[in-house]
Amino acid sequence: MRPISDWLAFSYAFFSLNSKTSHLEQNTTLNVTTKNLTANLLTDQIDQPTTNFSLRSLINHSIVKKPIFVVSVITAGLALQGFSDTTQLDQVIESHKLRVVSVAGDSTFFKSDSFLHGFGYEMSREFSRDLRVNLEFRQVASTAAALNAVKQGKADIALTTATNAQLQAKALASVDLSCGNSKTLSSQGLNTAVNWSFRNAADPLVSSGHGFVCDQRQMGSTKQLASFYNRSLMNDQVEKIAFSKALNTRLPILKASFQMNAKQQNLDWQLLAAVSYQESHLVATAISPTGVSGLMMLTQVTAKEMGISNRNDPAQSIKGGAKYLQLMLKQYASIPDPDRLWFSLAAYNMGSGNVDRVRNALKKAGKNPNNWADTYQYLTSHAASNSQYGQCIHYVTRIRGYLEAMKQDRNLAQV
Repeated sequence: MRPISDWLAFSYAFFSLNSKTSHLEQNTTLNVTTKNLTANLLTDQIDQPTTNFSLRSLINHSIVKKPIFVVSVITAGLALQGFSDTTQLDQVIESHKLRVVSVAGDSTFFKSDSFLHGFGYEMSREFSRDLRVNLEFRQVASTAAALNAVKQGKADIALTTATNAQLQAKALASVDLSCGNSKTLSSQGLNTAVNWSFRNAADPLVSSGHGFVCDQRQMGSTKQLASFYNRSLMNDQVEKIAFSKALNTRLPILKASFQMNAKQQNLDWQLLAAVSYQESHLVATAISPTGVSGLMMLTQVTAKEMGISNRNDPAQSIKGGAKYLQLMLKQYASIPDPDRLWFSLAAYNMGSGNVDRVRNALKKAGKNPNNWADTYQYLTSHAASNSQYGQCIHYVTRIRGYLEAMKQDRNLAQV
């Protein structure tokens, strides 16, 4: 595709050769117009990254007031050279959205009521941010449906674990989300086949996706995301049996209280149950080594602030825990989900002051303080010198795993 600068040069040359009057005046005017138009286009691209060049914008541009034959020549030239052909990447940028379809799974995404999360989802979200567009994410029933959506142009990317045979059957290009380093995923129990598939291998959207995934800095982030979304927790049979037993024997007694308090605080009741299981294994009389007690393990100070007089009373403990979790969610309301939830759970565990100190350290280091992957990496790298960080990673990761298990396992979901 020929860039707009070539066509500006083309139009300049055409008018220079065919002009019989005011040759100097036209040269000066066209030079100024070319410089101004180029400068304005560049400014528009900086201020409004989703605005692409078009013939309409050229005609309507405030600095272009030329006779109609100018437009005719440019139109003819653009048609001859295929300038009107736009790539899929162009379409993504122009529409300001990246359309991704996927099938729910351990390595693709999970849906927890009001928000989505998961390894593949997070990778897709990061890619859309890299392109400076919005992510439009849609669930489909099967891998075949996802691949068909891309093949038919109804989606830009299919996030699946499709095999090479499935991709070849549809003549789709793919990008491996581990950039060929399958150990990054296999070591965390994730499916090494997870990939993005695209309609046209020659489209720059594919090379952009590959470049993003294989960028050295992104590969570090990918490793952290894989670690956070590891499958080892719920793949452990001992843990799985204990969790299932607690949910089948103790949760039914507490379910109504979880649901009532969750509704009052605008929370997901299964999230509250997952937090409670991590805190006390749903045992109302549980006491931690530090003296914190109850289903939601509230400290005396926190219980008092939440208006709770008896931490060992199941109903009061759940009420206090729900109020406190909502307080943390409000504190991080400026952060989009699912990161907001992970920050809120981290604050529930080690206090918002400690979480904000980590975020400030990230900001000073030039990283995004609202990005959970960066925060997770910081907590991991400093866990040896600060035991709270290691405990926080363990805490948030396990609650995430419990919540996913409750959402995905039909037997547990029906408890």
